[in-house]
Amino acid sequence: GGELKKIHCEEWDCDIYYRTTYPLKDEAKIMQLTTEGKAVEALVESIVTKARDKDGKRMFMDADKVKLMNEADPNVVIRVASAINNAKLTESQESIAKE
Repeated sequence: GGELKKIHCEEWDCDIYYRTTYPLKDEAKIMQLTTEGKAVEALVESIVTKARDKDGKRMFMDADKVKLMNEADPNVVIRVASAINNAKLTESQESIAKE
């Protein structure tokens, strides 16, 4: 669910679309990595799982995880993952602000 929101990533020269909500199974894997102290892996997992193209299809496959972990600019990974993962937060903060 939910509509697709987008973030433009200049470094990767693309628009990355994401939803504000994801199935629990997707979130669970990310949370598990976080609790295991694998913060970087959790960020990469969230990008691979959640990043979509404009048609809502996955931009990255599981095989891309290694590339993202080893070759991508960590700052970009962190920025993209933060945007995707905080989508819910900003949305709920906005709705609170309106009341």
